[in-house]
Amino acid sequence: MHNPLDKFNIWWQTALSDSPLNQKSAVCVSTINREGFPEGRFVDLKEVTERGFIFCTYFDSSKGNDIDRNPRVSLTIWWDHVGLQVRVVGLAKKISEAYASEYWATRKREAQLTTIAFNQSKPISSESELAEKYRLKSLEVGDRAITKPENWGGYIVEPISIEFLTFNENRLHLRECFKNTHGHWDKSLLQP
Repeated sequence: MHNPLDKFNIWWQTALSDSPLNQKSAVCVSTINREGFPEGRFVDLKEVTERGFIFCTYFDSSKGNDIDRNPRVSLTIWWDHVGLQVRVVGLAKKISEAYASEYWATRKREAQLTTIAFNQSKPISSESELAEKYRLKSLEVGDRAITKPENWGGYIVEPISIEFLTFNENRLHLRECFKNTHGHWDKSLLQP
């Protein structure tokens, strides 16, 4: 298969079937912080299109601020139960407001409520304050529909390179590296 995005979607479906993971679509997104250090954290991968990998977050979170300063990011996906790993390097760009609203509508109400109740990555004094902020926001909203806040949306990581690693018991792991050169994918094999 010469299109790595198609290959990824096949692997993803394989990993999702009979997955023992609670967070089946978790991927580690790494950014470069203000001090120049890499920072990784897990996000929920929403979709992989012909353009790239989509996840959602607060735009004013640490990762959102990092991406604003430097859109060069990496994604790491590890599916131990099927012996597969994927590493992606690319440029993150905001998705459209309409597209973000579609994702917002698919979120569970508790996730929507948490999103509007808190300022992700900002300090809080105690665990009890956390619970109280959530309780107060829940009372404020009541049964009304929760509108997507302006500071929440999505990013698409448009890949420059994608590496697929298939683990083998004999340690002869298969590493397939795809690099995007002017819209064309070149494939090479890497030694384990």
